[in-house]
Amino acid sequence: MADKRYKLLVVDIDGTLLGISGNVSEVDKKALDDAIATGMQVSLSTGRVVQASLRYINYLALDGYHMFFDGALVYSPEKDEEIYVELITEELIEQMLDFSRIVELDFDLYSATNFYAEKESWATDIRRDFFKIEPTIVDFRDIMRTERIIKGTLVVSSPEDKAKAGEFYNHFKDRLSFSWSSTPAYPDVDFINIVAHDVSKGKALEALVSFLGVSMAEVAAIGDGRNDIPLLSSAGLAIAMENAPDELKEIADHVTLDVDHHGVAAAVNRFLL
Repeated sequence: MADKRYKLLVVDIDGTLLGISGNVSEVDKKALDDAIATGMQVSLSTGRVVQASLRYINYLALDGYHMFFDGALVYSPEKDEEIYVELITEELIEQMLDFSRIVELDFDLYSATNFYAEKESWATDIRRDFFKIEPTIVDFRDIMRTERIIKGTLVVSSPEDKAKAGEFYNHFKDRLSFSWSSTPAYPDVDFINIVAHDVSKGKALEALVSFLGVSMAEVAAIGDGRNDIPLLSSAGLAIAMENAPDELKEIADHVTLDVDHHGVAAAVNRFLL
């Protein structure tokens, strides 16, 4: 019998729903279908941009609102309705661009609908091949005054570039919010999301529950990354994946199986159905 305490289930994507295959398992899909059949709403919460999330939203037949860009945007692709957004200012984008030239480190920019890069690289190849999004190659100075920029991303693999990313972080940490994420398909690559300073998945959840008219106590959340800490800290039921770092497990109410052993399904079946 469904646990009626929970009306909203929020699930992270990479490392939670997606393992090394890059696909949602049929086992996890069935568990989410069963949760929806009880009347529960299911929302995804991800550092990904909208375009890189659509195939999973469509596969899972989710017609509600989701949190993208680490919480900088709460949006329904089906309704094309935005209920919360935090933008990076033009001034900060210009400063990011100037500093990236100094340390010789490329980064990406994203609006709600477009992925911008200044040149093709191995990082744009990952976006195209794994995330299924095409870059628009531009001069950032040409678009930063006309586009609403929600997120920047550093994609780094070598020790040298990771050190440069550390310099970038130290320079902007008081003015922007950073989160490190990864995907099992590229275990040596760090995806560093850069958003407005006060952005978090927790703040996005506040906006979503207010819009939906539910309470935090009625929210269950499942995640695996450090960027899920504000999300799980806010939810009434906080579930960490076995493959999550200790920092997330410590604030979770429960730890489920890892992503390759259908941890989402195990958690939904145990606590929500």
